[in-house]
Amino acid sequence: MSEQQEHYFTSSAPATEPERRSIRIRLADRTVDVETAPGTFSPDGLDKGTAVLLAEAPPPPATGTFLDLGCGWGPIALTLALRSPDATVHAVDVNERSLDLARRNAESLGCTGIRAMTAAEVPAGTAYDLIWSNPPIRVGKAVLHDLLRTWLLRLAPDGHAYLVVQKNLGSDSLQAWIGRELGPQLVVERLTSARGFRVLHVRRAAA
Repeated sequence: MSEQQEHYFTSSAPATEPERRSIRIRLADRTVDVETAPGTFSPDGLDKGTAVLLAEAPPPPATGTFLDLGCGWGPIALTLALRSPDATVHAVDVNERSLDLARRNAESLGCTGIRAMTAAEVPAGTAYDLIWSNPPIRVGKAVLHDLLRTWLLRLAPDGHAYLVVQKNLGSDSLQAWIGRELGPQLVVERLTSARGFRVLHVRRAAA
């Protein structure tokens, strides 16, 4: 297992107070203070891929059930909740340290709609009106494909998913795979390209 795979699949204990640190970033057009810690994805701030997704994805609807797949310490889930305070946002990760930080950040910012949980804790039959994700490309194709097959097929009939993928890490091949393996149920297209990343738009195919 590579270092990246080990990070993604290791359920780290919640960070202790000395490990946690506060950083100031921009989310949802406002400056906020959040907590991060070592052992999570991008603990020093907003990574480039997530920044592209947050800048380029269309504004979320006012209400609905949303998913942040691979939430880390929570920048995507927090943005969704800040922009759509009446929505329910499932922040899903395998890393308990990340989930603890996502919960702490949601509480500190008053984002009462966020539910940070493991995949096993997601209620059966949940359908998502919106999925935003910076998926863990480096875990390998087999694991990544299994994740996307599982979660993209949970899109509601009128649901939309937006995935940000670095161009040199296989965004075009991933787009082709989604179209080939998850069609005709789902349709995928490139929404935009920015800063070396592509944002893919996935939706249910028309009946």
